[in-house]
Amino acid sequence: MTTPAANLKPRPQAMLALVLLALLAAAGWLLDARALLAAYLGAWWLVTGALLGGLANVWLHQLTGGDWGEIIRPPLLRAARWLPLACLLYLPALLCVRTLYPWASPAGGSSPEAGFQHWWLQPGFFIVRGVIYLMVWSALALLETRASSGPSARSPARAAGCLLAWVFTVSLAGVDWIMSLQPTWYSSVFGWLVAAGQMFSGMALAVLLIERGAHGVRARLPDFGNLLLMYVMVWGYLSYVQFLIIWAADLPHEIEWYLLRSDAPWRQVIWVLVAFHLAIPLCILLSRQAKRAPRLLGALAAGLLGAHLVDCWWLVLPSVRGLSHHWMWLAPTVAAVFGFLTWSLLRLDHRKEGEHA
Repeated sequence: MTTPAANLKPRPQAMLALVLLALLAAAGWLLDARALLAAYLGAWWLVTGALLGGLANVWLHQLTGGDWGEIIRPPLLRAARWLPLACLLYLPALLCVRTLYPWASPAGGSSPEAGFQHWWLQPGFFIVRGVIYLMVWSALALLETRASSGPSARSPARAAGCLLAWVFTVSLAGVDWIMSLQPTWYSSVFGWLVAAGQMFSGMALAVLLIERGAHGVRARLPDFGNLLLMYVMVWGYLSYVQFLIIWAADLPHEIEWYLLRSDAPWRQVIWVLVAFHLAIPLCILLSRQAKRAPRLLGALAAGLLGAHLVDCWWLVLPSVRGLSHHWMWLAPTVAAVFGFLTWSLLRLDHRKEGEHA
């Protein structure tokens, strides 16, 4: 029989992760504050995006139906309970806007010249918008988790409204927090790309959280494999379309984003993403036998989350110019602490749910 003390076992691990994150932040701030903030943004975007993407998949199921959604719904809603905490963890980085973003720097060397950009990229307004995004995401998580046990648990109208609010705020947050690291660059595809990346990581998280070998779940594994395949293809398509449009136009202020990623080590990272975020998962998920193998599908989901972390780094780090070499250890270390904290909290929920069952 499971004792109450056993349920509390992961809590010291989560507290340890928070302490390590605070110590790492202090050390990184002293060595290279901008590298620390960039690494923090990349890791936080992955974790928060996976939680938000999980909710988005729940809302998608409420609109479309299907047995597959009933399997992933409980673990994803349990994971979404931690989304307000994830939003709170970004507030310190949000307040450091003048350190990370060149247009907000006191030197003002890269301040945008266009009238709308000059109005939109004001530090005070930027912080207010960021707080609104975080509040909306927290409210969506609370709304869905509290409604999950009520009479309107499967409301299509609520799901449609939540999806619209999520797409709108995530697109704006991607433009504000990632695209504006290079304030002269813009892409009409970028908002869709970051939203697709969140649904992609949310489905990969769902595959990791479910009991893949359980009776009744194993028969639905091909459905999850097909969904992962769809998300891999959508991510690859949007990434290619963005590159193709910018390459065809060949405008200096647009190609600059790719030029920064054409130097080492980011040139090699491109091929890592092509291989592990697109080509290899695509080949594996085309196999019916692979989609029926619980261990293989779980390993693939974990690998896809790792590849998406690299994608988050690729979106953020090259855009922050003048970083010292400290980003090379700060980025993986911050990501490891975030991953340890996230998995400890999700394990805590899983154990509590197992005792209640």
